[in-house]
Amino acid sequence: MALWFCSARLFIFLFIVSALPIAYIIYQERAETDHHVFHYHSSGFFRESAKWDDQSRSFLVTFLEGGVGEIHVPQNYTRDVVLKEVTVVKDSDLTGNASLGLTLDRPRNRLLVAVADMFGNRYSALAAYDLSTWKRLFLTKLSGSGDEKSLADDVAVDADGNAYVTDVKGSKLWKVGVDGEILSTLTNPLFTPKEWYKSLAGLSGIVYHPDGYLIVIHTLGGYLLKIDLAKGDEVKLIELAGGPLSFGDGLELISPTKLVVAAGNPSGRLVESTDGWETASVVAKFKGPMHRFATAATVKDGKVYLNHMVGMGYPKKTHALVEFVL
Repeated sequence: MALWFCSARLFIFLFIVSALPIAYIIYQERAETDHHVFHYHSSGFFRESAKWDDQSRSFLVTFLEGGVGEIHVPQNYTRDVVLKEVTVVKDSDLTGNASLGLTLDRPRNRLLVAVADMFGNRYSALAAYDLSTWKRLFLTKLSGSGDEKSLADDVAVDADGNAYVTDVKGSKLWKVGVDGEILSTLTNPLFTPKEWYKSLAGLSGIVYHPDGYLIVIHTLGGYLLKIDLAKGDEVKLIELAGGPLSFGDGLELISPTKLVVAAGNPSGRLVESTDGWETASVVAKFKGPMHRFATAATVKDGKVYLNHMVGMGYPKKTHALVEFVL
């Protein structure tokens, strides 16, 4: 009798302990907020990056299981509508690799996607797709079997159509030409912190500044770097006040002087510079949903939205693009 009673109490205790997090998530999902959230149904649990394409009125998202989806936002959209994801890219020859960072290159009507082997770190590539037909324009292998471990994580494109891909594992930067040819590989001591454990996740988010330089974040180092393309790829550490930006991932430049950093949870930071990104300051923080993890930022109609990686629910997974209230 005593054994049965103890077992019953243990079962009830375990049930309550397991139910509390679920109840909290359900509460958070249903809670009213003072900021806008785009919800959409997806076939997968993990969506790494998202960018808004104004021309097609769609969010484009990358699949951690490989591929790209499109979430169309109709003109008559209302906030209570849950949108639907439609797969537009699914390459059979890239099965087993993740699609990670992406960027739009509208002047050339194409989408650039960083592709990588998430677990073995033995394959990295850059893929380009036509935004009208979704036909693949090129697939550039950046690393493979026999090379040092690497993981292509994010991509930015300059005014001439050259792409810059960050290597979050190998702490380097690949430059890929407009036709898909590898032009150079950039390394620098500032890419590798002294603490070994901070190199477990290195260069991640990247943006191109219209003044001709790149801004890159080091995820575990929590710092920003300025890479001046006009000065022979000169690399400088941006002096940051109000930081660090630990776990910083996707970046979005919302003006020449303002940068949004998606940084896990709390979800985002707003960073501002008044001297051409020689120095910068964290001027605002956004918490967002505590049970979700922000990995990318994008701008739609002048508002910043943070992509959160993990979808909730089964069989339909519900993902969230959450407005960063500035």
